[in-house]
Amino acid sequence: MSKKRQREEEQRQHSDYTKPDEFKILKKKTIKQLIAPSGIDATNIDHLEIVSNVTRYARSFFVSALPRMCTFPELFRDLYLFGDINTSIYITPVAESKSQNELNRVINELETERIVAADRGNINRESTLGQKRYEAEQLRDEIAAGYNKLYEASIISTLFAYSLEDLDRYTKLLATEMSKSLVGIKSAWAMQQEAFQSNLPLMENKIQKTHTFDRRSMGTVFPFTTSEVGHPSGVPLGVNKQTGVPILFDNFHSSLTNYNMVIFAKSGAGKSVTMKTLISRSAVLMGIQSLALDAEGEYSIVAESLGGINVVISPTSKTVINIFDIETEIIKDEITGRDRTVLNVENKVEDVTQALLTMARGSTRSEEVNELTKQIIAESVSEEYVAHGINSDPNSLFESTADSRDSNMLGRKKKEMPTIGSWYKRIQKKAEENRNPDYNFHYSYLLKVMKQYIREYDGQMAYFDGQSTFDLLEGSLFINLDISQLEEKFARPLAQQILLEWIWEKYVKKNSEDRTKAAKKRVLVDEAWMLLPFPEAVDFLNTMARRARKRNVSLAIISQRFQDFYEKPEAQAVLTSSDTKLFLAQDKSEIAYLKEVFKLSEGEANFLVTCLKGEGLLKVGADSAIIQINPTRKEFEFVETNLNKLMQKGKKQYANQ
Repeated sequence: MSKKRQREEEQRQHSDYTKPDEFKILKKKTIKQLIAPSGIDATNIDHLEIVSNVTRYARSFFVSALPRMCTFPELFRDLYLFGDINTSIYITPVAESKSQNELNRVINELETERIVAADRGNINRESTLGQKRYEAEQLRDEIAAGYNKLYEASIISTLFAYSLEDLDRYTKLLATEMSKSLVGIKSAWAMQQEAFQSNLPLMENKIQKTHTFDRRSMGTVFPFTTSEVGHPSGVPLGVNKQTGVPILFDNFHSSLTNYNMVIFAKSGAGKSVTMKTLISRSAVLMGIQSLALDAEGEYSIVAESLGGINVVISPTSKTVINIFDIETEIIKDEITGRDRTVLNVENKVEDVTQALLTMARGSTRSEEVNELTKQIIAESVSEEYVAHGINSDPNSLFESTADSRDSNMLGRKKKEMPTIGSWYKRIQKKAEENRNPDYNFHYSYLLKVMKQYIREYDGQMAYFDGQSTFDLLEGSLFINLDISQLEEKFARPLAQQILLEWIWEKYVKKNSEDRTKAAKKRVLVDEAWMLLPFPEAVDFLNTMARRARKRNVSLAIISQRFQDFYEKPEAQAVLTSSDTKLFLAQDKSEIAYLKEVFKLSEGEANFLVTCLKGEGLLKVGADSAIIQINPTRKEFEFVETNLNKLMQKGKKQYANQ
């Protein structure tokens, strides 16, 4: 053998020797074998086990009963949209000759049964059979004229879950949902393998459980429905990624059960950009007034762009907000139906008490504060309003003054309100007069911890002590209350709670209960998770979420830590009181909680983990869609929150000067 041939033979042997076994296996397998799972256990008579990296369970069903009347697209809507489920429909046209013969046979049978029923005097059955006979004759004539046609259809579905318990639970839920539209489904008992194979894209129906449809009823079966969300009017919020259709969103549309909305997403997913886009567009296009409780200082530029108001609350600012401020409100009389003005002092006393309780507990949420402490605070708050002559009479808010232009004419001036400072002095006086030893500790505790909020003692958190230095201008398109300069652990959540109560008095209650007269307003709470450790704050947030709609107000909650809401059952009322939910990109650690609370499908959950910035899942009532939110180039000038991009933009502007 020549050296050349010997070298080629050695290379060939060496190549065969070094080929991995996996490569040899791949050469032997077909495409069908390669994409199949590791194995499917079909030994169970009511489900299959799909063995792969993670074992899944599958149960197949077929439609066993149909309603007499149905409408498109309601017949199988719940089946098509039910979580992790696949559905196949096999449609076979029936030849005209066969359908004519079958219908003639049915007509003869119905006529025979009708005659028997008439002879027996069963009038109801006779009438029913006569109607069925008429319908069969009408269908036969339509087919003969070419206006109609018969079809045999088989509807097969396969439901998937990651545990047998979940599969059983989903099965019951699916059967219940389908029964609402009078559709009966049955498990393919002892035929799970055949039904599963029938539901694969192989065009092979192995169970042959069919129903007869005509052309009109067949049309109700087709899933020609898209996940469209939106309203006939509103602002363009984004684009439906599945259909390419713009989504118009009206936060105050009559189809919504409430006007609240929640936005959840991980940091950097586009929460603030989305909200700024919605605020600016709704202000310009619909005249909706918005107020933001800005925890991160991100909305100041929006206020400037919309010609709104920007208020900064910090230890060094001269801005004061008085938690004792109280306003009249307009309610509709249940008897006359007319608007009347009322002053609800009792509710205000409770709100102020809740705020003072949060202050007294402090950042450590001291357990020393109990019902006795609350009683002392509430009594003192009530006495403060009494001391200022403020009661349930709306006129008690004002005092008469002489008009400087004419001493004979009297005017009205709003009274000065109680303050934390005046309340603190009352506590001091009551502590000195107290003779009940059970109260000694609580008075002492309050006098020590509340001193930090009192301006007279140069308290480090005295920015809520004193008469309010500004008022909210009615009609302003955007008001921003910036609390980003406050300490994050306690001062900022405390400011959120106090400002929410103040916003309710000064902003929300001014709207009439008659929504034809009330302005459309939105209250935005950014980084709402900060409130959750404080029970009084959560309680007020829940109350506001429930009562906002009555005042034609939308409460918008933005947060990145959904797990905090999940772990606090009392905070979940905020979620259930929100008809609009927007989920942008989620962290893997959060998605399981979202999936459980909002009943997301596997596909929706996986999308939220992998989607890009600005993409998300919008749920409005029972409808949902995949949305892409793209602000315009002009909007990006004031909605962008990425610091690196803002610095680059600033450098470009400096270079162009």
